[in-house]
Amino acid sequence: MYDGQWRDWHPYVGPCDPCPPIKTKWYVVPPNQFIPFQPMNLPQFPLDEALRKGTLWPALYSPYPSRRTKKA
Repeated sequence: MYDGQWRDWHPYVGPCDPCPPIKTKWYVVPPNQFIPFQPMNLPQFPLDEALRKGTLWPALYSPYPSRRTKKA
């Protein structure tokens, strides 16, 4: 599940927590945090693909997987 945009975090699990602990939590760091300014001649998606993905530049594309699970 790990690629360059995913980070993990290990929260403190207290001895008196009333719920079962979640030992590892995952979060996404947006790609715009890694690009301080827009460089010239950045590659671009074709326009129809850019509309589907929500950005013109592949470097700024970040897919967010669905948290819903398919029930058979």
